[in-house]
Amino acid sequence: MAKNNMSIKKPFNYRLLIFVFACFFGIFFSIPSFFQDSEKYPFFKDKSKITLGLDLQGGLSLLLDVDTDVAIENKYSNILSEIKYQSDKKNIFINKLKLHDGEISFVLFDSNKIEEINKIISNIEGAKSIKNGNTFIVTLDEQAIKNVQKEALDQVVFTIRNRLSGFGLTEPNVLKEGVNQIRVEMPGIKNIEEQNRLIELISKNAKLEFMAVDEALASRMANGEAITEYEAEKYDSVLLPYANSINDNIKLPLKAIPILDGSSIVDASSTLDDQKNYAVSFKLDSNGAEVFGDFTGKNVNKRLAIVLDKRIVSAPSINTRIGGGSGIITGNFKQESAKDLSITLKSGALLAPVNVIEKRSVGPSLGADSIKASIIALVSGFILVVAFMIFYYSMAGVFASIALIINLFLIIAIMALFDATLTLPGMAGIVLTVGVAVDANIIINERVREALHSGMGVIKSLKIGYENASRAIFDANITSLIASCLLYIYGTGVIKGFAITTGIGILASIVTAIIGTHGIYLWLGDRIEKSKNTYFWFGIKIKENKQINKTKRIR
Repeated sequence: MAKNNMSIKKPFNYRLLIFVFACFFGIFFSIPSFFQDSEKYPFFKDKSKITLGLDLQGGLSLLLDVDTDVAIENKYSNILSEIKYQSDKKNIFINKLKLHDGEISFVLFDSNKIEEINKIISNIEGAKSIKNGNTFIVTLDEQAIKNVQKEALDQVVFTIRNRLSGFGLTEPNVLKEGVNQIRVEMPGIKNIEEQNRLIELISKNAKLEFMAVDEALASRMANGEAITEYEAEKYDSVLLPYANSINDNIKLPLKAIPILDGSSIVDASSTLDDQKNYAVSFKLDSNGAEVFGDFTGKNVNKRLAIVLDKRIVSAPSINTRIGGGSGIITGNFKQESAKDLSITLKSGALLAPVNVIEKRSVGPSLGADSIKASIIALVSGFILVVAFMIFYYSMAGVFASIALIINLFLIIAIMALFDATLTLPGMAGIVLTVGVAVDANIIINERVREALHSGMGVIKSLKIGYENASRAIFDANITSLIASCLLYIYGTGVIKGFAITTGIGILASIVTAIIGTHGIYLWLGDRIEKSKNTYFWFGIKIKENKQINKTKRIR
């Protein structure tokens, strides 16, 4: 009989292996987050660690006002360019195409092309036209205007968030406030120069336009003739200054209707030109590449101006057709300005300009007090929970407490690896997770004790206890996890911080409370059953112990 027992092979305890791996993983990747000061702890400078939110480490808070009326003007400008491009492409001759007082007007020469021009206008979303003889007036309907204003506000939020992410900030808090205002919170930004650079990066419209140079007017100006804004307008042109010119009176005449704008740019990056000066390379989408290629092919030896926020960055001569949809913007860029321009172009121009109406530097003292209070709450709550678990469940409470500690390490480690931002609500989520995680262990221990009270052995009681408890725990955790995911997807700012910690905490508790402690019991199961105080491991008192033994004898 002994020989047969010796031949029984115990199954591989993969649960314990997972728990041990979770222990090493959690401790190793969470340690750098406890040493936030890079100057004091240089060894942890380049390690992945949790980023503290504005409410914990201080930083810069901005309130921006969004001018959505300009977004409507920009929409009209895009419609103007579209009508010009499509009419030229289909050889429809129009004249006096201009934008004035919120409407586009033009004169159609060939009355046989009315149907074609109407088709062009009808393909523009929200556009409607009125025909008066050969004159067409194009406007946007009311719903289209409302959509443009709403899209402008949403796009500004999205664009600013992309710009800050491109700058290197993790989890910047950008959210709408009121009808046309946006709150931007940037934790850790305390240096004045860095603050000014970020404010410029955020508030810069970065509206890029490719515009043809009016060579006839430029030649007259080169010969000393003074050209006024009014005279340039008669030739459907505008006078714009150079970006790096000290004297804004030095201007270049450009065709008023842009060939392309920055909305066609799909990628941009800082680079070096042939003279090893800093520049910005860009890549256009398929439609932009087609328009750009057609224009440069028809205008060889003429100049093309690259205009940023109504100032000319450069106006190079077109030597050959430029295909492929890529190009380079040169100018007197510094390394930082080239990088910032590439970030703004890649993230897209603001559909509506923003103005900083409130700037507030938040000191870290409030954050230090918050951290101290949260740590006191976390530690005191943890100690009370551990004390109760050990008092009530004895060694089972010790195992539950070990699982709880590893659970906290796992939350910090996973947040650090994903560069998540820890906010004050996030710390509240961690405190809440302590209660949720220990709740799973209480359910398991109670199910095991119920099985022991019915007269089952330790090994069988553990099996039955975990099977019965796991179903209830998984059901509760899955619903809580769904709620956390929805909060993260649809929430903003502090709500996301709370959702991150609770979501990660729920997943970690499954690994530690269900898989981890089960692995420990499987490892120690035989020793527990053979020990003198078998039931004391689960907090069962001597009187209950005798009752269990009596139940066993009856069965």
